[in-house]
Amino acid sequence: MKVLLRINVILVLVLSSCSTNKVVQDYVSVPLKKTLFEVPYFSNPAMDYVYKANITVYGHELTGIFIAKKINDTTHRVVFTTEFGNKLLDFEISKDNFKVNSIVSELDRKILINTLEEDFRLLLKKEYLIQEQFENESDNIYKSADGNRDNYLFYSKKNHQLEKIVRSSKTKEKFMLIFITENNIFAERVQITHQNIKLKIDLNYFKSE
Repeated sequence: MKVLLRINVILVLVLSSCSTNKVVQDYVSVPLKKTLFEVPYFSNPAMDYVYKANITVYGHELTGIFIAKKINDTTHRVVFTTEFGNKLLDFEISKDNFKVNSIVSELDRKILINTLEEDFRLLLKKEYLIQEQFENESDNIYKSADGNRDNYLFYSKKNHQLEKIVRSSKTKEKFMLIFITENNIFAERVQITHQNIKLKIDLNYFKSE
């Protein structure tokens, strides 16, 4: 009987530890205060979001101009060009659809396209349905289920801004987006970094001279 009780205790401990994602293992679960989170950064259809872009992938570096435009209520168009205006890729992204309008042969790799699709869809996503909430002294963290992945939104209590989104499997981080913003309306800088592949995207707001 004692052996059976000990086994049950061990199982409870193992299952409870497995149920806590490593992304929020150091945070405290709290009652849910909102069920919908709206991200403002790429939501204005009247605005062209233009950034200087630096993409590092497996040791190769690409620099150019990243342009994102909301073309209707559900769809964004993303274009990446060289600084001389030569188009490298042209995507259309919505919640349920993804269309490659054009892409240069050097980037036309299925694994890279799939990764960029996931990156840009998360970057441009406007609304997140929230299922759980966590916190520490500095942040509120909102968990949003997304198919077989989870998205964790880190909202600064001090600055009242969304500063980070972490996309994870059920147990660990896959990649993250970091937003640097002054007004919680427009992100002056965005960084996308991956944990399991050598891909990093750095976007800096393009200020015309």
